[in-house]
Amino acid sequence: MADVLLKVTDLSIVFGGLKAVSGFSCELSMGELVGLIGPNGAGKTTVFNMLSGVYTPTSGEIDYWDRKGRVHKVGTKGPASLNQIGIARTFQNIRLFGNMTVEGNARIALHSRRVETPLDVLFRLKRFRIDEERMKLEAEEILSLFKIDNKKYELARNLPYGEQRKLEIARALASNPVLLLLDEPAAGMNGQETEDLMKLIAFIRKEFRLSILLIEHDMRLVMGICERIMVLDYGRIIASGTPEEIQKDPAVIKAYLGEDAV
Repeated sequence: MADVLLKVTDLSIVFGGLKAVSGFSCELSMGELVGLIGPNGAGKTTVFNMLSGVYTPTSGEIDYWDRKGRVHKVGTKGPASLNQIGIARTFQNIRLFGNMTVEGNARIALHSRRVETPLDVLFRLKRFRIDEERMKLEAEEILSLFKIDNKKYELARNLPYGEQRKLEIARALASNPVLLLLDEPAAGMNGQETEDLMKLIAFIRKEFRLSILLIEHDMRLVMGICERIMVLDYGRIIASGTPEEIQKDPAVIKAYLGEDAV
């Protein structure tokens, strides 16, 4: 199990009698880049919400191995606790602090790694000043990687859409995750922005030594960067394999194009 980062077993969730996800199982290894695709309403974001602690599963287990090899039961922890052990995510609908600066948004994610005590903060002691300087430098460094450091004093809501997407990913990375969950990162982007995003995801995976699980409707992006793809339909996995295998799978073609396509 040394190379396994995430193991999901028979995960299900019910909302008011409706089973949104049923028997979802998967494994993610260290360093993998895996796509989760499926038609609208298939349950993809619901899966992400369970993996990131937003929803508590009705049944099933989510095991996650942290940097030190300790196993955690994800289904019993909230988003803040999961962020501290190395799980970060972005959202389908951008959730930046619009009235906060670009730099401020990046620094928010660094607060979970602060080392000073309340007394250090209250009296502005040396440890507080050192920590403030560290956070400033780290925020600038990560914004520089995303080429938005020149806009660090602008309000996040004033950024173009593509740069807001970049900032949300930068903020997630600032928390120093091992597992990054990207929920439709290319949503609303034009062709050039999507091309740049593909390169960016490949870069941050290597630079930060991440495992990445992403939801995406842009098949060019999914097929272009994912090593393995899982297909969800009506809350169940109907196919899993390489991009080449998924493109030829009759169940996948049927789910996307209908009965007449197979």
